[in-house]
Amino acid sequence: MSKNLFMKAISLISFVVFLTPLMAQTEVSPPPAKEETSGGKTTGGETALMPNQQAFLNLPEENRKEFIKRLGEATRLFQQKRVFETLEELEKATQIFADSPEIYNLRGSCFVEMRSFDKAIDDFQKAASFTKNNPSIEFNIAEVYFVTKEWQKSLDLFQKILKVLPPENIALGRLIEFKMLLCMKKLGMKNEVTILAEKYDFLDDSPFYYYAKAALSYDAKDLIKAEEWLAIAGRIFQDPNVLAPWQDTLVEYGYIKSFYGDEAAPAE
Repeated sequence: MSKNLFMKAISLISFVVFLTPLMAQTEVSPPPAKEETSGGKTTGGETALMPNQQAFLNLPEENRKEFIKRLGEATRLFQQKRVFETLEELEKATQIFADSPEIYNLRGSCFVEMRSFDKAIDDFQKAASFTKNNPSIEFNIAEVYFVTKEWQKSLDLFQKILKVLPPENIALGRLIEFKMLLCMKKLGMKNEVTILAEKYDFLDDSPFYYYAKAALSYDAKDLIKAEEWLAIAGRIFQDPNVLAPWQDTLVEYGYIKSFYGDEAAPAE
């Protein structure tokens, strides 16, 4: 299998955007392209492979196909919230090839669904060790910090992700900025919160404007106004899949009572 075919195979098993109650994942993409010469410098134009990617290439073709099949099935099951079945498929994939960031990223997502955040962060960090500067995995780590109320760690990582996120990825970029705004509020960064809350207006192609207004209304103890802002967002962005991660963020932060009964409360 050539390097180009390998990259196509990886794209088949890479995650599309998952919007779970606690995270959004961008595509898991190959490492940045490098051009190598025989002396280790750059030339030519082919992508230099990570050691684990080269190890995958060295597997028999039948094993590679079976691994991709297992990982694809695990992804399908996870999208249907069949967490334990997902873990079973991931275990089968691991028996074929264990050094895959996709395995640990998806397994970490399963542990998030199970509210096992210590296990989730371990798996996300293991996934990160098998790839380079992957926004999807780093977002998941930042999300775990967010829901476990490690506000500074979450803010730092969200800021890092935002710097490398493609500008055309407006949906994820705005959601990250909203989470940053909430982290800043918990950290007492009032000036930064004010500036960020006014960064976009009602013409923006995201719910940021309305959810930022709702957050400020919650802080002012004006629950009616907060609900009005959320209702306006619902009328404008009518696709539940668009609003779900924003609504879930309010639950994670403590503005809305959690399904799990968390006692979190918004910052004063």
